[in-house]
Amino acid sequence: MHDLTRCVQHPAVSHDGFKSLAVPTYRASTIVYDDPQAFAQRAERGLDGYTYGLLGTPTTRTLEAQLTALHGGERTVLVPSGQAAVALTMLAVLTPGDKVLVPDHVYPPVKGLCAGYLAARGIAHQIYDPLVGGGIAELIDPATRLIWMESPGSATMEVQDVPAIVAAAKARGVLTGCDNTWASPLLFKPLAHGVDFAVEALTKYVGGHSDLLLGSITVKDLGLRKALKDVLGPLGIGVSPDEAALALRGIETMGVRMAHSGRVALDFAKRLQDAPAVARVLHPALPSCPGHKVFARDFAGASTVFSIVIKPEHTSRIDHALGQLRLFAIGASWGGTHSLIAPMNVVAGRTIRPWDAREGLVRLSIGLEEPGELWQDLSRFLDALGVSSSASA
Repeated sequence: MHDLTRCVQHPAVSHDGFKSLAVPTYRASTIVYDDPQAFAQRAERGLDGYTYGLLGTPTTRTLEAQLTALHGGERTVLVPSGQAAVALTMLAVLTPGDKVLVPDHVYPPVKGLCAGYLAARGIAHQIYDPLVGGGIAELIDPATRLIWMESPGSATMEVQDVPAIVAAAKARGVLTGCDNTWASPLLFKPLAHGVDFAVEALTKYVGGHSDLLLGSITVKDLGLRKALKDVLGPLGIGVSPDEAALALRGIETMGVRMAHSGRVALDFAKRLQDAPAVARVLHPALPSCPGHKVFARDFAGASTVFSIVIKPEHTSRIDHALGQLRLFAIGASWGGTHSLIAPMNVVAGRTIRPWDAREGLVRLSIGLEEPGELWQDLSRFLDALGVSSSASA
């Protein structure tokens, strides 16, 4: 064999005696076939077979199977981000003339998707009160094809009555989807409550280290999985096995990370209730949070993210106070090892549920730093708002 050929053709080596705890990262664009007949019949391999790297590798299939098991579903589809998971779910089931119901507290880009991209293609949307519960039946009309949920809301933390909404939807033959990123399947399983599409931004808790962009859609109905694939294929959407490998590494520690940071977050939320500059704390495990009773009924625990509402007389100093923080980083997203804090503009996105424009909202994501030092950092923030934090220390 010529040296040039040897450079291209890798020698076969024995795998006997080798077994790794880590899932191998299979990188491939081309999938090779044993013979012309196998290549000609590649379409017969179905959605679970391997035909082209964009459509799946053993690495991505492993992550899909792990998420499917956690959700109690039948199949999972991986997409490039959490927002992509929401968008592709809607594109898979909505056609011109259809309508989707969207909660007022939803992640703002979802409203943008509905008002812009979908509306331009003849798909209507209607915003609803996230606390409407079974009353959503009054909003369902013959055009309604999908009800979207996000529970809790990623900024204002309203917990939706998912079972009641699902019951109303099923009675009218309407599909349901739920963004479950705040809870992850460890704390809430939408499919177990009858939801058709369970969406996760794997960027958050599954990735866990603020270096990954990935999303997932899990279903029980294989027909819905085919509908998703029928959109992803023509649009050329797939995910990198390297991203899947990061998610597979992160998911191994997700349980312990969420348990630790969740305990610290709840402790901080309780203590912040006594801070003079704080009007109220929006943490689903606290009675002050809208939908708390639903949370106590349906969720297995609380995650690491919550918000605090700043009294009107202190909102002008929020930016200054944020500048005094040393450990909390200012940034969007959550679920990583680093604690994050971010001021949120609630009024700009609200159309149904009232919000006092004079109040400020600050969202916190608790990471893995030493809790005592984190609390000292929050005390600096409270002091900079113009009120001593001694009462809440």
